[in-house]
Amino acid sequence: MQASRARLFKEYKEVQREKAADPDIQLVCDDSNIFKWAAFIKGPSETPYEGGVFQLAFAVPEQYPLQPPQVRFLTKIFHPNVHFKTGEICLDILKNAWSPAWTLQSVCRAIIALMAHPEPDSPLNCDSGNLLRSGDLRGYQSMARMYTRLAAMPRKG
Repeated sequence: MQASRARLFKEYKEVQREKAADPDIQLVCDDSNIFKWAAFIKGPSETPYEGGVFQLAFAVPEQYPLQPPQVRFLTKIFHPNVHFKTGEICLDILKNAWSPAWTLQSVCRAIIALMAHPEPDSPLNCDSGNLLRSGDLRGYQSMARMYTRLAAMPRKG
């Protein structure tokens, strides 16, 4: 557990130092628990998520970095690899392809890449996956854009 704390403190210091270097990601550590983090990621440009800010919750295990963090979307998102109700993310690096070389920041980068390049063949959201698999890109993009507007964009007024 001591090693995981040391690693998380190191990542925390890096995040503080490099805040301006990665404006698409804002990682925040819980004040009272180094094993709980939140991230705010910007939707990638030229995707239906552009303009949205999506909140992620990280639960970091005591065996980190030997085991991956549990990450889920708190912001509703229409995406084939994200469970619509729970926010669970289907991403290999969070499961069997995890490596201790990954950091919380690089996990956020991988999630942003997944948002831009969905994998409809392993869907957690079957409706979204079916739209893409059947070639209905327009339907998928319009649903994803609608949910981005409803859940991930600041309300005006």
